[in-house]
Amino acid sequence: MTDKPAILFVGHGSRDVDAVQEFTRLTEHFRARYPDRLCDYGFLEFASPVIYDGVKKLVDQGATTISAIPGMLMAAGHAKNDIPSELNALQAEFEGVTINYGAELGVNANMLQAARDRIEDAEAEFGEDYRREDTLLMVVGRGASDPDANSNISKITRMLEEGMGFGWATTGYSGVTTPLLPEAFDKAHRLGYKQVIVFPYFLFTGRLIKKIYAWADEYQGAHPDVRVVKAGYLNDHPLVIETFADRLNDIENGTPNMNCQLCQYRVQIVGNEHKVGAPQEGHHHHVRGAGTDADHHHDHHHGHGHHHAHHSHGHHHDHGHPHHHDTIASDKS
Repeated sequence: MTDKPAILFVGHGSRDVDAVQEFTRLTEHFRARYPDRLCDYGFLEFASPVIYDGVKKLVDQGATTISAIPGMLMAAGHAKNDIPSELNALQAEFEGVTINYGAELGVNANMLQAARDRIEDAEAEFGEDYRREDTLLMVVGRGASDPDANSNISKITRMLEEGMGFGWATTGYSGVTTPLLPEAFDKAHRLGYKQVIVFPYFLFTGRLIKKIYAWADEYQGAHPDVRVVKAGYLNDHPLVIETFADRLNDIENGTPNMNCQLCQYRVQIVGNEHKVGAPQEGHHHHVRGAGTDADHHHDHHHGHGHHHAHHSHGHHHDHGHPHHHDTIASDKS
């Protein structure tokens, strides 16, 4: 079982129990798809097992090479800094173990088709007289401190608008950046569309998904003349699973590259010039393994590996390091 690289899914983590359960299904899919490989998972924060636990379980079963796949849609701070920092420290700790880090899911044909399917499922709620050209599509991203990740959500919006033929499409975010969804609703309402589809471009449920749907309900309540339909998030759509398999293949064939051209840590991006050359180090140690909402108390039991995560190797963002970087923003889902 250990003659091929073990697989480790690395998630951000959430206090939401449903979100954690949905993430763990990734591992189940891959165990079924690759029955001859070891496969496990770990979270950066808020939930257990933490990344250390996932790595240790694989190593204890004999793994010497681990392909670590970030369970994230876009490349921003967590995948670029926090996760590779953790993996670098763990590789240094587990002697003889190689951890190869992959890229985010990104913008590609499979992900667009999965998004289209979720939107088409929601369109059925409008009934027989529904017309896309009379409908506004509101795509909701998580929001990041990395403009490259945020702009990719806008790219998704534009490609869905043009590819599916919506009358208009626009982008809102659940946090960190602007416009937040309520502001996006306010601006879009002035266009006069009476049919609105709200589509969270998210992998899994969590506090943010529930907040997005609550905002959609508030908008519907304030404007009874508008019909608002809430589309499902991506979850484990077959084409999402297929994209994760592509990312595994990229790792093993030496091409797990993230976007270097617009990386705020490598080149001067307007408004973020001060981030160039920032060290690759994590900053979420205080909530690592803190627990989900199902726990009766958050007493910060950090599991087996809390102390291990405090190693800081100061790897700078030269994009030549084998452990790459990527992610989505510091929204606490």
